[in-house]
Amino acid sequence: MPAAALSGFLTALTLIVAIGAQNAFVLRQGIRREHVLPVVAVCAAADALLIAAGVAGLGVLVTEHPVALTVTRYGGAAFLLLLAVGAARRARHPEHLDPSADGPAGLGAVLGTCLALTFLNPHVYLDTVVLLGSLAHQHDPGAWAFAVGAACASVVWFTALGFGAALLRPVFARPRAWQVLDVVVAVVMATLAVLLVV
Repeated sequence: MPAAALSGFLTALTLIVAIGAQNAFVLRQGIRREHVLPVVAVCAAADALLIAAGVAGLGVLVTEHPVALTVTRYGGAAFLLLLAVGAARRARHPEHLDPSADGPAGLGAVLGTCLALTFLNPHVYLDTVVLLGSLAHQHDPGAWAFAVGAACASVVWFTALGFGAALLRPVFARPRAWQVLDVVVAVVMATLAVLLVV
């Protein structure tokens, strides 16, 4: 069982660490110190839910109904393009961290964006539900130990990314740093949107 949990942890970590829209969003929230704990909790809980669904057998259902993934793919691509445009606009007028500036974005809007970035990305279903679900069953009878390890990797990663981003806060006191981050976010999200459709 411990070997299966460790395997789940390491496998999930390699999948989660790749730069993507969700990671870019968590990083941005961490730097701004806006609703970091709820964002980290939502990301980790969503991964745990999807991993559990994969181990429970949802992966087979997902692969047998490709229409659902197609709808998610185009919806996700449109949403990512919208976020890319927003990031590109912010890059034209870079911000800086100013305590006297306007307060943080509302929790509802932040969590709504976080949930959309998570569930409108078909890759999350392929990675967590299909791939991790399949790999977990290679560790029978330790499939659920594998799932727990994978879920723990998600908690560790998003916690480190969200709260560790605060270390970059002095760098992002300069508008130029925000401009670079927003350009990177725009490019990543636009690229992911194109890759989803292509």
